[in-house]
Amino acid sequence: MNTVATIFRRLIQWMNGAGVVWVFALTFLICADITGRTLFDSPLQAVPEIVALSLIACVFLQLAFAVHGGRLTRADILLSQVRRRNAGMAAGLERFFAIAGALVLLAMTAGAWPDFLRAFRTSEFVGVEGIYTLPITPIKFIVVLGAVTAAMSYLLSLGGRREERSPATATRPSDVPAVAGTWLTAALAVAVAAAVAAAAWSLHLSDRAIGAVAIVTVLAFIALGMPIAIALLGVGFAGLGLLKRDFGIATDTLSLAAQGTISEYVFATVPLFVLMGLFVSVSEIGRDSFRAAQQVFGRIRGGLGVATVAANSVFAAITGISIASAAIFSKIAVPEMVQRGYTPKFAVGLTAGSSVLGMLIPPSLLLIIYGVIAEVSIGGLFLAAIVPGVILAAAFAIAVLVMARFWPGFVGQIQPGEASGLGSGRWDSLLAVFPVAALILLVLGGIYGGIFTPTEAGAAGAFAALCIALLRRRLTWPGLWDVMRETGQVTVTILFLIISASTFSRMLALTGLPGDMAGYLAGLGLGMAGFLSGYLLLLVVLGTVLDSTSILLILLPLALPVVTELGGNLIWFGVVTVIGVEIGLMTPPLGLSVYVIKSSLNDPDISLGAIFAGSFPFVVITFVVTVLLMAFPGLSLLFL
Repeated sequence: MNTVATIFRRLIQWMNGAGVVWVFALTFLICADITGRTLFDSPLQAVPEIVALSLIACVFLQLAFAVHGGRLTRADILLSQVRRRNAGMAAGLERFFAIAGALVLLAMTAGAWPDFLRAFRTSEFVGVEGIYTLPITPIKFIVVLGAVTAAMSYLLSLGGRREERSPATATRPSDVPAVAGTWLTAALAVAVAAAVAAAAWSLHLSDRAIGAVAIVTVLAFIALGMPIAIALLGVGFAGLGLLKRDFGIATDTLSLAAQGTISEYVFATVPLFVLMGLFVSVSEIGRDSFRAAQQVFGRIRGGLGVATVAANSVFAAITGISIASAAIFSKIAVPEMVQRGYTPKFAVGLTAGSSVLGMLIPPSLLLIIYGVIAEVSIGGLFLAAIVPGVILAAAFAIAVLVMARFWPGFVGQIQPGEASGLGSGRWDSLLAVFPVAALILLVLGGIYGGIFTPTEAGAAGAFAALCIALLRRRLTWPGLWDVMRETGQVTVTILFLIISASTFSRMLALTGLPGDMAGYLAGLGLGMAGFLSGYLLLLVVLGTVLDSTSILLILLPLALPVVTELGGNLIWFGVVTVIGVEIGLMTPPLGLSVYVIKSSLNDPDISLGAIFAGSFPFVVITFVVTVLLMAFPGLSLLFL
């Protein structure tokens, strides 16, 4: 058994390595297409088609490795509590999740296998004969291979990590009751899920009732700690089977979702912007931005806090990832502020608060995901987010100055002149910001100037960030591989979640529930203001337990029809949604930015409670700015 497990681990490692290199190669392919088009008026043939097919392959090559490493997004707050009180029950739930994941991935395999055979027999391709043709049989085979290996990874996890136990302790008699209890919990959970499905089948529930049960079930699974992608995929599959009274159709739908959902050129923005952000992190541009901002604002009371906000804003304009900002500035800004008299509570709270700018100031990964789901212009969303991003950054900066003067007990006993002593490094720090300005000009200027599509801007930005890291000698070969591997894992996590959400959304659309909900809310006479009030509250509540991407994928299929029915602008609604979702990054119990800061600092004297307390004023500010944007849509649409 150990030999089989070892061989399997090596297989998924090789598959993951191939997917990692493939993702990285897309950057150079797109950049070559840009160069050929702009300099030689000779673009490469079929680049969008190659990239679209490559995304499918990259996801399924890396899926099993992501499952094995536990990288699929989940909300494990409740599961962690259960684990503290009853480890056997928690292990039983983990086995139930593994069984559910294996079953739904095997169903996907069953749907993809006949499709692969048909493509193989007919030599199926995409393109235009005589110009270019691309065989799709290899891609369909990778989908089959990736789904079945991911299912096997779940099945192998059912026995636990045997390699971590010694022979002397693996079969102790005292372990037998615990193991039996673990399997009893797993069997009970499987039985309950099967009973609910059987009852829904025998009762011939209406389509709307099936949709309502599906929503409740998926939220229950997510709350228990099931990987969100597996919960959406499994419940979507079961709902389709119940709606059509035919699980064969549901199986085929899984295959279609796996191969069709992300096979679009625009989805390449996800790995490309993630890659750019990671290269920017490695090149230590964030540190240089902070030092330059420190030179500008450091001589005023609270200026170092303002410098943190300013540096976060600049960093946000070249990464688009809030978590990256939180991780970097917790190591750069927090020690500097504490050293100069700021309280640790305020320092970590400000870092957590200003990190949310990463998902609002363009380019933003969340805005890209929203644009794809809502089918609106990503460039338009970027333009719409500029003014709200400036308003939020200005609100943070003003709040820091006000609190520094009138709330010294919270901020600390600080005095003006914080930048003194920096001396000859002043001009060096300012000159170091030029790469930042060049990267912002390349990415955002290229998009707004009509030179690049968002996907091409991501590729150009990633390549430029790579060059900056190399020129600054901050990137080693092991570091390059770490960046590529992390890009691949983030990519598979997000894109597989999108595939799963697409399956769930298709099922909900067939129930007619979103349309009914839109008509019902419109008929209540609450208007846009009433709907937005409830929507913002829901965003904040879900943000306490779920990550930002998952919230978008779960809520938007229900919310977008309502906004359309009420006559709202979907671009404005996207900006409001993203800033509302980001509030959850600072709120307990999940507060992802807070946890990132805690792990990055690794300081036992700074507790999670202190970080949450320090970030609370900035939660209030973000909430107020969100309400302001809801009340005055023109602030978001100023440049449109």
